[in-house]
Amino acid sequence: MNALTPDDIEFLRRPLHGFLTVAGGEPRPVWFETTGDGLIQLFSEADALKVRGARRDPRASLVVAAPVGERERWVSVAGRVSVEPDGAQDLAARLAPRYWDLDDPARAAELEAILKSELLRLVIHPETVRRYAY
Repeated sequence: MNALTPDDIEFLRRPLHGFLTVAGGEPRPVWFETTGDGLIQLFSEADALKVRGARRDPRASLVVAAPVGERERWVSVAGRVSVEPDGAQDLAARLAPRYWDLDDPARAAELEAILKSELLRLVIHPETVRRYAY
């Protein structure tokens, strides 16, 4: 199946880390979000290795697994990745409370620093979706 199912989307909306791999690169843990039209988006600093890799070869994959203590489950999405100049700060601000307790002053300050940096939005356009649930 080459599209995310409603079960996949429900799973991917949880506060789980994804592991992003761009062509020729190494996996990196990332915050991510599924969109209403079945795309996966994340943000990155503009000068990051993953951005340079995506511009050189626009293939990427994201693997997300259930945490220890839950039954084994994962979803893998692979496809073309586009680098978008807009929406990254909004995405980072939206995702931060999903992953961090922003009542913690240290985390709030870290988010403020992230939002002041030059960010780009990476969007994975799924071509292959694989999943496993035990």
